[in-house]
Amino acid sequence: MHPDRKRTELLTFLFLAFVLVPVLSVGVVGAYGFAVWMVQMVAGPPGM
Repeated sequence: MHPDRKRTELLTFLFLAFVLVPVLSVGVVGAYGFAVWMVQMVAGPPGM
C-alpha cells in the first residue's frame, strides 16, 4: 500500500471517529428531543 494512501485512510478514520460521528449523534438526539417537545406543545404532556 502506498504511504500517502495509508495516511489518507488514517486521517479519514480520525475525522469520522472524532468529528462526524459525535456531531451526527448530537444532531440526532437534539432532533428527537425537539420533535418530542413539538408534539407535547400540540398534544399536551403525557397523561393528560
